Amino acid sequence: MAIGNYFVYIVSNASRTLYIGVTNDIDRRVYEHRNKIADGFTKRYNITKLVYFEVFSDIKQAIVRETELKGWIRKKKINLINSMNPKWYDLSKKWEP
Repeated sequence: MAIGNYFVYIVSNASRTLYIGVTNDIDRRVYEHRNKIADGFTKRYNITKLVYFEVFSDIKQAIVRETELKGWIRKKKINLINSMNPKWYDLSKKWEP
């Protein structure tokens, strides 16, 4: 992924528990989730699969979007994921060699 971009992303698990975040390094952040680097919600619930993301060139816009998505009801978040990734594939798998 290009440097200078910011990402709003949604990661999930087999039970479709959702976590929404923002980062400037999506590869690193997904690696951290997948390998349970940090204690917290995603480690506790085994949330390791990238199911949705958006790219922004401005961090302020990314934070606004992250806040917006976090405010949505679950059904709306599910519909957003389904619109881009109806099978809930791990999108980061495409980046692996």
